[in-house]
Amino acid sequence: MPGNHIEFMREALKEAKDALAEDEVPVGAVIVHNGKIISRGHNQIERLKDPTAHAEMLALTSACAYLGTKWLSHASLYVTIEPCSMCAGALVLARIKDVYFEAKDPKTGACGSAVNIINHRKFNHRIKAKGGILEEECGYLLKAFFKNKRVRTGLAD
Repeated sequence: MPGNHIEFMREALKEAKDALAEDEVPVGAVIVHNGKIISRGHNQIERLKDPTAHAEMLALTSACAYLGTKWLSHASLYVTIEPCSMCAGALVLARIKDVYFEAKDPKTGACGSAVNIINHRKFNHRIKAKGGILEEECGYLLKAFFKNKRVRTGLAD
């Protein structure tokens, strides 16, 4: 894996840690264009009381504003967990070039785990995806968050 992929993923992980500090599900994302991070996002669902305030959605909105376009065909997304169907659909609509994610999501992942929206044969745009980058670090962060939630709500084992 080229070093810059690791560096960009570490930046997404920093965003996930920001989400964790805000008691949000720790998901972070960055969008890269021409080798430069042009936008960042982390989950803000609880803070904004908005079910669409996923890290990927916030980063997409910011990247489009930065570039002044609705197309991100020369940009890549780095995100700490495999995007869900809502986010994957938005990535297709934005025509993003690549998606790199840390952890696969067998329950809701829409880049090949549960479903494969980003490469659906009926869509006019397909996205290259690569999973498993820094998977252990992200997996630990997510597991710790949900374990802590269960302890605080009395649902721990």
